[in-house]
Amino acid sequence: MNARQKTILKLIRTRAIGNQQELQNALTESGFPVAQATISRDIRMLGLIKKADDSHQYCYHEAERENNANNNIPESYQQELLADNVLRIDYAGNILAVKCNAGTAQAVCARIDSMHLSHVVGTLAGDDTIFVLVRTAEQAQALASELSEKFQNR
Repeated sequence: MNARQKTILKLIRTRAIGNQQELQNALTESGFPVAQATISRDIRMLGLIKKADDSHQYCYHEAERENNANNNIPESYQQELLADNVLRIDYAGNILAVKCNAGTAQAVCARIDSMHLSHVVGTLAGDDTIFVLVRTAEQAQALASELSEKFQNR
């Protein structure tokens, strides 16, 4: 973990940061001017999640971690993350569109990436939408069904 990432953890522990722009501004104020892409990577690498605070605003938090050598996020938490935040899954051709709650797509995308699905070529996450590129239209249809069964909360 580098100094910037340690600063990110300190920032989210001491103030409510609800989006990447707020985090970018706070990092700049702390002496770490960075691009949005760097912030996205750091969020993914640190395993940050968004959850509601006492005032029902979604802010970045550290995920609870198991005490093991790999310090991985518990599987039960990962399943809950997807069930609570995936709204709809659809596909067109060989691309899936996964619609999520606002601010949660990157965390959900990281979970999909961690599944290491051989037919997934790549993923791209925005704030509330993920695109998953698979090799064939048939695989897209099958993956949409699989993810819907496993993770869709609605």
